Amino acid sequence: MHHHGYLWTGPKVRFDQEALRRPPYPEPPPAGSKPELIQRYREVAAEFPTSDLPPLETAYWLVKPRSLIRGTWGEAKEAEAWLRERLAEYTHRFASETDRDTAYLALLVNSAAERLDGGTDVSLGFYLERPSYLSLALVTCSPNHSKPELVCPIP
Repeated sequence: MHHHGYLWTGPKVRFDQEALRRPPYPEPPPAGSKPELIQRYREVAAEFPTSDLPPLETAYWLVKPRSLIRGTWGEAKEAEAWLRERLAEYTHRFASETDRDTAYLALLVNSAAERLDGGTDVSLGFYLERPSYLSLALVTCSPNHSKPELVCPIP
């Protein structure tokens, strides 16, 4: 088992494009469906696996381009250190004063380490100024606990 780290920042309006953050349905719309529905399905099917937007289900980071992986670690403690460093890097930009509280952030990191040790993914999100959004994810791989059918992006 190992862990991959992902980081995304961008405009909140882009983050809110939920259709592009969901995987397409396994089956396309049936023949005779409205052309708009067929077109939308094709868009999502083409864009979801290549988009840098954070997926709604954390495990689906594994189907995204390998270039989006910010780090890979064999030990949960190493992934935890990366998370702690990213939080320290962005804390000054958090829109909420509560999110900047160091005790709160320490609890998040400690909780993340426990979840990773148990084989569970970790996903954190914070509103930044302007309004922007920060998404941090640590995804357990080989196999993933919630989606074992997803293949590791690094052979």
